[in-house]
Amino acid sequence: MNNYKYIFGFCIASLFFVSCNKDLLDRPPLTSYIDDPSKFWRGEDDIRMFANGFYTNYFNGYGQSFTWDYAPAMGYNFNDDVTGKNVQSNFESTIPSSRGSSSEGAAWMSQYAGPTWDFAWVRKANLFINRVDSVAKPKITDEAYKHWSAVARFFRGYEYARLVSVFGDVPYFDKVISETDLPTLYKDRDSRGVVMDKVYDDFKYVLANIRTNDGAQYLNQYIAAAFISRFMLFEGTYEHYRGMDVARVQKYLQFAVDAAAIVMSNPAYKFSSDFKALFASDNLAGNPEVLLYRAYDASLQVTHSIGSYSNGTETDGVDGNLVLMKSFIATDGQNWQNSTVPNAASFSMADLIKTRDPRFEASFIDKVNPASATLLYQYKFASRDAITYIGKTYPAAWGSNTNTSDAPVIRLAEVVLNWIEAKAILAQNYGGPAVTQADLDKSINAIRDRPLDAAAAAKGVQKTAHLQLASLPNDPARDVDVPALIWEIRRERRMEFAFEGFRLLDLKRWKKLNYMDYSTNADYFLGPWVNIPAELPTALTTATKGTVKVKKADGSIVTWDGTNASAMVGFWVVQNGQNRLGFSDKNYLSPVGTQQINEYKNKGFTLTQTTGW
Repeated sequence: MNNYKYIFGFCIASLFFVSCNKDLLDRPPLTSYIDDPSKFWRGEDDIRMFANGFYTNYFNGYGQSFTWDYAPAMGYNFNDDVTGKNVQSNFESTIPSSRGSSSEGAAWMSQYAGPTWDFAWVRKANLFINRVDSVAKPKITDEAYKHWSAVARFFRGYEYARLVSVFGDVPYFDKVISETDLPTLYKDRDSRGVVMDKVYDDFKYVLANIRTNDGAQYLNQYIAAAFISRFMLFEGTYEHYRGMDVARVQKYLQFAVDAAAIVMSNPAYKFSSDFKALFASDNLAGNPEVLLYRAYDASLQVTHSIGSYSNGTETDGVDGNLVLMKSFIATDGQNWQNSTVPNAASFSMADLIKTRDPRFEASFIDKVNPASATLLYQYKFASRDAITYIGKTYPAAWGSNTNTSDAPVIRLAEVVLNWIEAKAILAQNYGGPAVTQADLDKSINAIRDRPLDAAAAAKGVQKTAHLQLASLPNDPARDVDVPALIWEIRRERRMEFAFEGFRLLDLKRWKKLNYMDYSTNADYFLGPWVNIPAELPTALTTATKGTVKVKKADGSIVTWDGTNASAMVGFWVVQNGQNRLGFSDKNYLSPVGTQQINEYKNKGFTLTQTTGW
């Protein structure tokens, strides 16, 4: 039986207290907790119950029902991989009247890919630490005490890492604060360096004390190490690319390497699953690439809708653009400009499927699709069977909010890419050991060696050649300030994590938010090369005259006028696609609201506004 299904099922119920008669008082509650030492915190069952309440907040998977916070595709759709019709979504330009919450809701802000100004989960983690230390400790073994203290510290570190990624400097609290302790409650921000040093210390404690195995689908050393590699890579690179504290950069990046190595040392984790199966399977149990997943079960009313928004009919509103297409490597391991693969320079869907890395075919429907603004329709999170229902009635598995495909929460691919990127930066900038071919073989090339599923192989899809350190691709699109190896690591991340939750955060930590300025590249407003009369004749109607356009190879634009069907061959032009409004470096971090500033002021304290705002 899959324990994780039931964790998510009863976490909803754990928001409520239950009444018990005397006969039941000696039994650990199954679905709720009461913060009373005489009725709770009696042993590991109670502690685990409390810990389970963190899972749906941090291990979101595909969300639930039509809730998409922190879920792929629908939640993370503000980045340079995608383009929508008309004007693109804008960055924040003014200070909001309020930016804050005191609830344990998701409090999600899509353009920052993180939480709002909310310390409810920090308080909950500190309460967890306090109760394990002050109440439960005498009732459990020393090993259990250390494990649960580590679990609590993991969640505190997780939340602070997210808050720092959104706001930079934030007030740090390491204990539950009394409501009467106003100087502490209304303390100003601590510097991000101080906060992340505290997170670093928490994570060091976690890896030294958490269990290597606490049961299937429960947090353990390997799962914690995987997340730690993520957060340490983020902070290390964020500070590196801004010339911040060198000692901290090295400390964080080395911890990212060390944490990832813990996972990579476990032979149970391996790349033996095809790419499609990672995102559209009914059951991810036993998949050796998935360290943690969220299970869905209609009988428990735990379902999602992410599969539906990848089913070939529903629309995300923003879709993959030509810039994203051009980033996919050809199967000979070269960028498309230098590839010797036949038709590598073609951007028709028929050729892209066969000439590009297999992840392209597994992520996109192999034909142009008018449900997409760009005609490039992602179905990464739906099965191959799902798109056979286009034009028909979808089954519950791929329609509405009744999807039951399991969601990977953290995967081996992320871990090895965190590892190789951190190693490369340390080697190139801080005197770390040089990256070797063996390092590439354990990371990028291990990913490329994934097996192909039969459907992909039948289409002519082939595995991508290994990345060779001695002959890295010479991509003419590479930024001059990015070394070739780092560029290829970034490309691998882009192919691997398209439509997941990484791209905007990657741009922020690399200091490349300028990619979101679509005036820099006309390809942002283009889709694949399409022969409209042959591939999409329904697009040429009286009603679409003057709106359907293609861009020829020479850069000229041809507009459908009702008589020139034969000329409607070229790159699809997104309808009325326009750049977003201008933005600046202040958009790397979120402001706090005027209400929060005034709340401090009214109490006689000062809350500093985010730099640049």
